[in-house]
Amino acid sequence: MEIKLPYMPDRPEKPRKNGITMMMDKGLSIREVENFIETAGKYADIVKLGFGTAIVTTDLIETKIRLYQEAKIKVYLGGTLFEVFAIRGMFDEYLKLLEKLKLDTAEISDGSMYMPHEQKLDYIRKLSRYVTVLSEVGSKQKGVEIPDEIWIAMMKTELAEGSWKVIAEARESGTVGIYHKDGSANEELISHITGQIDSEKILWEAPTGKQQVWFIKLLGAAVNLGNIAPVDIIPLECLRLGLRGDTFFDFLPDELKNYRPDSDKYKAL
Repeated sequence: MEIKLPYMPDRPEKPRKNGITMMMDKGLSIREVENFIETAGKYADIVKLGFGTAIVTTDLIETKIRLYQEAKIKVYLGGTLFEVFAIRGMFDEYLKLLEKLKLDTAEISDGSMYMPHEQKLDYIRKLSRYVTVLSEVGSKQKGVEIPDEIWIAMMKTELAEGSWKVIAEARESGTVGIYHKDGSANEELISHITGQIDSEKILWEAPTGKQQVWFIKLLGAAVNLGNIAPVDIIPLECLRLGLRGDTFFDFLPDELKNYRPDSDKYKAL
């Protein structure tokens, strides 16, 4: 059954260039993956197999990847796992792992370890010859502050060297990187970034509902959002379409916005 309503944001079919939703799989079972695909697979564009879970769940990983790919969902290994290989000088072994798992997408990050930026760019250049590359900018460590101009410079150069999109770091907690420790958005940093880089090229990590609402209100339904929990994929799609109270009026014409609740009418009751 299809229900059509006026004043709904445009949501193009997959594969999308923007309005991308990245789900974070932190160790789902085969049955959970099948259930996820049945209920929410059409709304997820990318799945990240979080941090090092691919190593811990080696008996499941190939089947899970196949299921996601058959559902037209891109799959990649968490950036932390790339760093696990990189710090050990095992980049060639990482390439072989991607080939063995038949992955066409990969993430390069330097949020857990120190890596000279030129070395990171070299990894991006090399890896982008074989797969679609997402590169993550920002530190996973609390207390590490990167000046705004450095954020922007790194994003620009990583895109120029072959990254398909740059990921703005927040971790699964949503309390570092582009957010303050209380989970609120670093509005000044985000404003500087969006003022110089095409939003289509950025995937903002936004694990909490409040962060998702904030970005949709700022950049609209077509904002790219990541680190979304499996159970939050459909609620996020409702936010994108104005089907929840937080974004109910955002996509309606002005004449319908006059119907906003008025608290004054309850005072006499």
